Amino acid sequence: MFVQQLEPIADSLGLSALVACLPLVVVLVLLGGVRMKAHWAGLLGLLTAVLVACLAFDMPVDQTVSSAVEGAVFGLLPIMWIVVNALWVYRMTQRTRHFDILRRSFGRLSDDPRIQGLVIAFCFGALLEALAGFGAPVAICSVMLVAIGFDPVRAAVVSLVANTAPVAFGAMATPVVTLAQVGGLPLDSVASVVGRQTPLLALVVPLVLVFLVDGRRGLREAWLPALVCGVAFAVVQFAASNYVSPQLADIGASLAGAAALVALPQSRRPVAEPVRAAVLTGVRSEDLDQRDPRPEVLRAYAPYALIVVIFSVAQIPPVKDLFDKATQAIDWPLLNVAGPDGKPVSANVLSLPLVSTGGTLVLVAGLLTTVVLGLRAGEALREWGATVYELRYAILTVTSVLALAYVMNLSGQAATIGHYVAAAGAGLAFLSPVLGWFGVAVSGSDTSANALFGALQVSAAQQSGLPPDLLAAANSSGGVLGKMISPQNLTIACAAVGLRGREGDLLRKVLPWSLALLLVMCLIVVLQSTAVLSWMLP
Repeated sequence: MFVQQLEPIADSLGLSALVACLPLVVVLVLLGGVRMKAHWAGLLGLLTAVLVACLAFDMPVDQTVSSAVEGAVFGLLPIMWIVVNALWVYRMTQRTRHFDILRRSFGRLSDDPRIQGLVIAFCFGALLEALAGFGAPVAICSVMLVAIGFDPVRAAVVSLVANTAPVAFGAMATPVVTLAQVGGLPLDSVASVVGRQTPLLALVVPLVLVFLVDGRRGLREAWLPALVCGVAFAVVQFAASNYVSPQLADIGASLAGAAALVALPQSRRPVAEPVRAAVLTGVRSEDLDQRDPRPEVLRAYAPYALIVVIFSVAQIPPVKDLFDKATQAIDWPLLNVAGPDGKPVSANVLSLPLVSTGGTLVLVAGLLTTVVLGLRAGEALREWGATVYELRYAILTVTSVLALAYVMNLSGQAATIGHYVAAAGAGLAFLSPVLGWFGVAVSGSDTSANALFGALQVSAAQQSGLPPDLLAAANSSGGVLGKMISPQNLTIACAAVGLRGREGDLLRKVLPWSLALLLVMCLIVVLQSTAVLSWMLP
């Protein structure tokens, strides 16, 4: 058995924590400073973590390698298994032109560009985030907004800022699933606390969006639809994450927000032409006036309806119990690790819910989608292969980052950093969201930031006497606000709307909003750690 050490370097916690930070420093510097490709930065960070584990923390080589492999397997199943199948469904709708029908349907909901921005960037973007994440919402929503006449810069900024509130539960709740796994906390506990933080952002973000679309006039004239949309989104995200399923949180919230907008009479009122002329300064797509047959519109919505239905069925107690019985618990080979207290760590056993995992459920929805859309088996299979090829670098990045996280966690590096950071005491509650924000800003992924810092947050909380699930959730909730300024997302937005090389312009426009919302989240977490808002926690 390998027992983790907290002070392996000269019996000094400070020096040991400094050495333990090296893998993180390597990744952050290579990504943020050198601007190296994320997959190469992840691999070099993993190599650094392995060397630190073996040479500084005295972890046996075989156990170090085994822990890295376990992390990589978790990166593939369930994380990338979800993303691949979710993007596969989207690619099939593109191939059959049903995505264009969906885009035209959204464009006809209202002639008010401020409402269109909410429907497309906030609601539909949240649905895309729920199903895929990893930059897909920003790319797709930016293109849709440009197609209905938005200026490319405004379209990109609106899509980036909108991609905040749903991120923690994106890709079928992959970030919180990862956070629970690496932090050794129950998924329901982590999801419940995140679901009592990010909905507060959902109340604010729609108001910010109508301001970004049309300035003070937009906020003055469209505040009610924005507020109604935000409240509906927030209530359903809270309820689903706490009482139903975190995997359904964003799906339900996005549909509720869109339904609230459609149901509100003010959203459908004709807008003054000066407003349209001021906002829609781009070239409007000519096909928006095309009328699609109702059966084809229903088929365009069908893939997303199928996903909602299948995930809902999977949460029915008898079905869920049946799926749980199919979960495989594997005693991971060559791994026998105990924490500093001498107790075996949970990662010695890897749980693989092969049937109930989100990726498998989305795969089932995808197979049904091929029937609904009329795709032949060969065409669907080619699209699946093309999706894997498109995501090849993302797969490598996620597996290497998860491998790095597992090596750091199992070797004791994360625990050492956590014990050292715990010295911040009460200030730790304020810093926790900042750490998540920084991780997402550099890595572009809430999942990666949770993998890197999740165990550190839990360890620091345990040492400082704060609730572990609060600080772990703060890492994810603060992280969502870093996504709009991440180089990867900025690049995706620029590429989608033809603004290559103007990432700096977008950064200057979204950075103030990112920092302002981060401050709000820091204050929320601080108050939740005290008697003022502790009643909000489960």
